[in-house]
Amino acid sequence: MGALSRGSVLRLLSAVPFLTVLGATPARADAARRPGRGPDAGAILAGVRGPVLRPGDDGWSEEVGGFNLAHTPVPDLVVGAASADDVALAVRWARATGHRVSTQATGHGLRGDLAGTVLVSTRRLDRVVVDPRARTARIGAGVRWRQVVEAAAPHGLAPLSGSSSAVGAVGYTLGGGVGLLSRRYGFAADRVRSLEVVTADGHRRPVDVLHHPDLFWALRGARDGLAVVTAMTIDLVPVSSVQGGGIFFDGSAAAPVLHAWRTWAASLPDHVGTSLAFLRLPPDPALPEPLRGRFVVHVRFVSTGTAAEAEALLRPVRAAAPALLDSVGDLPWTAVDAVHGDPTQAMPAVESGTGVRDLDRAAAEALLARVDATSGCVLAMVELRRLGGAMARPARVPDAATGRGAAFSVMGLGVPAGPGAELVGPQLAALRAAVGPWSVPGPLNLAGAGDHTGLWTPGDRARLAAIRRRHDPCGTLA
Repeated sequence: MGALSRGSVLRLLSAVPFLTVLGATPARADAARRPGRGPDAGAILAGVRGPVLRPGDDGWSEEVGGFNLAHTPVPDLVVGAASADDVALAVRWARATGHRVSTQATGHGLRGDLAGTVLVSTRRLDRVVVDPRARTARIGAGVRWRQVVEAAAPHGLAPLSGSSSAVGAVGYTLGGGVGLLSRRYGFAADRVRSLEVVTADGHRRPVDVLHHPDLFWALRGARDGLAVVTAMTIDLVPVSSVQGGGIFFDGSAAAPVLHAWRTWAASLPDHVGTSLAFLRLPPDPALPEPLRGRFVVHVRFVSTGTAAEAEALLRPVRAAAPALLDSVGDLPWTAVDAVHGDPTQAMPAVESGTGVRDLDRAAAEALLARVDATSGCVLAMVELRRLGGAMARPARVPDAATGRGAAFSVMGLGVPAGPGAELVGPQLAALRAAVGPWSVPGPLNLAGAGDHTGLWTPGDRARLAAIRRRHDPCGTLA
């Protein structure tokens, strides 16, 4: 069995054409018409401290560019917000001129071209303040998880961040946030204490259990068309290191590895998280030689238990087939990106996902028929994540996070460029159809683009619609 260092894992998967895309803000189809240009529109923009850019201006491309290159953003105006007041002014200008408002920090969740919108870039709102006694962090809207991880680590604390610390913390959390520690501690949205927002009328407001509790419920999990979050305060958890890493198997062993993993994953205690990904790797010389140009199965593992327990727990998976590479070991939380090894370079990607209530033999076989070596699959990644644990239980303060009834999530991701690009959309649809008989609502952040209304119960859909009408009657916020 080969050994794979932490650094090698990061270099390995930086070359892989996939990523987990979080935090998108798709347009609402039912937006009402807004008024035309007001006489004071120019005066509103004059108060903005950050850059205000139109197509063709210097710095435009850098300001609108994001991680997901599947779309080319073409907003009518970009406001590089230097403060929450800038965000408020941008929203007021949008209302005065009949525009919609989109927001972007890192661009991981970009799922459209933003035409006809004012894009508020929040990347300058990047301050992190950790209170180790309260075990909290106040996070600006432009903060990436890496900043929070590094600020919390000296205190023996960690945020409920996801598989990549390069992702924006706020967008990830507003979509629910399925993190590596979520089976033990719940969705990231469950650990939000308060929010600072700009509502669709262009006013700054505090949002928590006492102030606008309807928005507090909705924003934590439903994300879109509610308010622009400029900062949030979250709980940190007492974690400094984990037993974590990944095990790679050749794709020829996809069936035995999947069947071993699905029964094993269903039996794990709540302090253990795992996922499994079918990966089609490029023949890139940056990859370790055993993996170049191969179809592989990648089992990911994170535990807050002991090393001895981790070794015992992993025996059934390691026995399923010979491993190509195995990197599981003691891992400081500051190095936890090595578990998934998500890419760090911008790339085009589209994805689609669902939850499943169970991953029995029939469901696993239906999935294998779409992804194994004989299937003709062109998707760069098909991933299954074990959910459940604390994610299956109601949050202490109720929120709108979805996926509590799913035992696993299933997500496919493809690159809409190069050979096979035309097959990506149909194969994503076929993957969802294959597991359709077992489907239940999954996490919003893992659902991909499209209509998400089915993720909530009829009662919660009606509640969300009423909250949106109350706080954004003109449909200003995308």
